[in-house]
Amino acid sequence: MISKEEVQHIAKLARIQLSETELEKFQKDLGSILDYFNLLNELDVSGVKPMTHSVVLENVKRGDMAKEKGKQSAEKLIQMAPGNKDGFLKVKSIL
Repeated sequence: MISKEEVQHIAKLARIQLSETELEKFQKDLGSILDYFNLLNELDVSGVKPMTHSVVLENVKRGDMAKEKGKQSAEKLIQMAPGNKDGFLKVKSIL
């Protein structure tokens, strides 16, 4: 069980003020959370590999491969735009 002084210290670090009833409530709640973690510490995990992520996935990212069509596609998009000049999109002035 966590002491009232420890709860007060945590409240001070969190910059919150607790009434006496809130102190007792948080003492009970934080104590039960810590008891649960103590239960977890009793588990034997010696045969479990460490994980870097909770979902084990293979490489799901596509390969970074250059495509020859890139420049042609950009030129085609610029030609489809309502206004273009010298290979750039032409837009209205905003100033």
